[in-house]
Amino acid sequence: MAAPAPWWKVVLAFVVAVVVGSVLGSLAQTQFNLQALEGLGVDIGAATRLETTALDLINFAPLYAILFGTSLLCSLGVAGLVVRQTGNSGRYWLYPVAAAVGLWLTLIIVNTLAPMPTLIAATRSTGGLMAMLATAVVSGWLFAVLVGRSVSRGQGISAMPALAIMLAGGLVLPESDAVADEQPGYNIETLARGLEHPWSLAFLPDGRMLVTERPGRLRILTAEGELLPDAVDGVPEVFASAQAGLFDVLPAGDFEKTGMIYLSYACGTPEANHACLARGKLVDRGLENVTEIFRVQPAKEGNAHYGGRLAWLPDNTLVLTLGDGFDYREQAQRRENHIGSIVRLNPDGSVPEDNPFAGSGQYQGEIYSYGHRNVQGLVYDDEQDRLIAHEHGPRGSDEINVIRPGANYGWPVTTHGLDYTGARVTPFQQRDGIEPPLLHWTPSIAPSGMTLYTGELFPRWQGELLVGGLVTRQVHRVRLENGQAREVGVLFGELEERIRDVRTGPDGAVYLLTDSDDGRVLKVTPE
Repeated sequence: MAAPAPWWKVVLAFVVAVVVGSVLGSLAQTQFNLQALEGLGVDIGAATRLETTALDLINFAPLYAILFGTSLLCSLGVAGLVVRQTGNSGRYWLYPVAAAVGLWLTLIIVNTLAPMPTLIAATRSTGGLMAMLATAVVSGWLFAVLVGRSVSRGQGISAMPALAIMLAGGLVLPESDAVADEQPGYNIETLARGLEHPWSLAFLPDGRMLVTERPGRLRILTAEGELLPDAVDGVPEVFASAQAGLFDVLPAGDFEKTGMIYLSYACGTPEANHACLARGKLVDRGLENVTEIFRVQPAKEGNAHYGGRLAWLPDNTLVLTLGDGFDYREQAQRRENHIGSIVRLNPDGSVPEDNPFAGSGQYQGEIYSYGHRNVQGLVYDDEQDRLIAHEHGPRGSDEINVIRPGANYGWPVTTHGLDYTGARVTPFQQRDGIEPPLLHWTPSIAPSGMTLYTGELFPRWQGELLVGGLVTRQVHRVRLENGQAREVGVLFGELEERIRDVRTGPDGAVYLLTDSDDGRVLKVTPE
């Protein structure tokens, strides 16, 4: 009977297997990501491919080594116990199989627990997943070979490395470099609390306010700022899960005459859902004649990246922002569907005749612009006659853009950000035919609601964008001048709360929604 492998030999074999598997996994994910871009017609030369591969080895491979090392430690440990108990002489196939199964289970667990649907982008496709599992097979086989014949019946591996590896549950990003105002000069009043992840705020002509709660409730605050206890009846059925739910509320331009309001929301099931838009008449505390007027096509799986912001243009057309569904990012470049676009609609949901792709036999006529990741900030600047939007980047490259009809805003062909794993989404930050952002935040601030301040109460902020930050827990002041944008300050950091929406009220005050299961409506007035 052969002696058990010495502990140092087991440790060395494990380390070599982790290193080889991490390098091979990094190579595989890079090539599948680049292949997805090539499927969009993007030409990627040999030098660009080599540079991207090398950068991923530097940025992605170390994080992947933690993930892969954890799964390999567990799977090889289980395989070793089986060998010890059964004397399985087929260890050369048992360890590779265990390594692949361990990585597959680890990916399932991580994708279930992580905020994003799929942590490693290459595994979105069956081919990419199989390639990553194949790298685990190689590592498992290599471990078995290096340990050698000293693993025998009744002995097995006598020692496994005592490793304690912790996976980060989220990305910690530094706050903005912008300087907070030295003298706040404002008071913050709580109008309402106890709201479950409030998402959007709108003002009615009679002084009342409408607030959406992401789980699917529409609430009313009286003109005196009192939150009515009961939710509005008649809201469409909402698919509420993670980022999915009830999003924006927008009164019609002729609300005083028609009483119509518009609601954006997620609808469908976890396996097949859409971003949807409905309208109905607000009467007393309920909605009547609610009708769905637009639905993103095609359906997608998952519960992330819906967009959902609404705005009216001066010609009485309605703009709705959308998202890429996270796992469907390449679809943002394909105008045959609505994913990853901004759409422009008539009030009844029909396609305006002057839309850039109206009447196209190939493209969706509702599309106004495309190449977007997840647009959650939208305002129309009456004075400058421009539509301004911001969108979430991945790990960095949150963007502010001026939206032009028919323009391509790049995602995922161009971005200044990285994937959450540190991998390159794309080798390109800019390309011909793609609109560059006026401003990008890297690292990310996770922008949310946005207003163009036009009130009289805060002259210092006049004409500036006030952008909520979910990660930074601040509101970012952005000044647009001469076709450029720059951040000039931050506000309300003392709240230490995620800011979901920012609005300028009819009275010139600034209104904020805080994002939590005990969310608040806040009113900001001069000190």
